[in-house]
Amino acid sequence: MKYLLWAGITFLTFGIQGSISLFDITPNFTVILASYAGIREKELKGLFFGSLIGIVEDSLSGTFLGPNLLSKGLVGYLAAFLYSKFFVWNPVLGMLTVSLLTIVDSFIVYTARSIFDTMPSGIGAAAFIIAMQALYNAPLGIFLKKKSEQ
Repeated sequence: MKYLLWAGITFLTFGIQGSISLFDITPNFTVILASYAGIREKELKGLFFGSLIGIVEDSLSGTFLGPNLLSKGLVGYLAAFLYSKFFVWNPVLGMLTVSLLTIVDSFIVYTARSIFDTMPSGIGAAAFIIAMQALYNAPLGIFLKKKSEQ
């Protein structure tokens, strides 16, 4: 039942993410899902759920498979690692972590597509888009916390 719930939330997130645009930049809400999976389910399951989210995103995007698989899996793992190892979680650190993980995710996807496919955009435009996506995702970091803390 838990996996069906994750699948439903993932596809709902893809629908919401594709329909919202501010300054012609769509947010990257799938990073939030991968981060949440990592925080709730620990490192290994965070890696697994993040990779599943990434492969679905790669499949839906129509480009080659792999960049989002790698980046979302890494985000799921890093979120769990950061949450459990380095500090006591609070809303400000949640916002900073989500922003940092969004930047890491977008940079990995951009770099992989630039190396193995045609460059998606110039480096300046990519940096602006990555920064805006990090700003869009940052407020959602307030809500990320473990089951026992809710």
